[in-house]
Amino acid sequence: PVVKAIRKYTKLPFDVHLMITDPDKYIDDFVNAGADIITVHAEACVHLNRTIQNIKDKGIKAGVVLNPATSLSVLDWVLNDIDMVLIMSVNPGFGGQKYIERCTSKIAALKEKIDSLNLKTDIEVDGGITADNIGKVVKAGANVIVAGSAIFKHKDLGEAMRLLREGARS
Repeated sequence: PVVKAIRKYTKLPFDVHLMITDPDKYIDDFVNAGADIITVHAEACVHLNRTIQNIKDKGIKAGVVLNPATSLSVLDWVLNDIDMVLIMSVNPGFGGQKYIERCTSKIAALKEKIDSLNLKTDIEVDGGITADNIGKVVKAGANVIVAGSAIFKHKDLGEAMRLLREGARS
């Protein structure tokens, strides 16, 4: 209901992260609500390749989410078929957690793998992103950033965005 309710107010792309079991049951609902890209957790899919094809067959982009402890090898059979990889840099469940430092090398390894295959796959990072660590995340290869707590827990949203942009450039 939320995606559908706000879809009419913007043309910005809606990136829907399905942090649920059996995401295949809900793909049609989110596509019909106006999602532009749907990302699913590798562990939540019985057949990851089938889920990705289901999303792509609906005419939208597909992505795979990797939890901090999930190996990049999960992507071996699907990397050529997806538009984005979302690396969780905290354990999923709640906001405000501290960035897991080991994820930086995981981002860099993924970027190297994508480049070696001449792919244009986006690398999104979600979890514990702050103005102080966004620079190393971007340098490692991320080009899509989720920084919920850094923005929404700041007293001034504009200042929070400025600090993140500045940090990303450093």
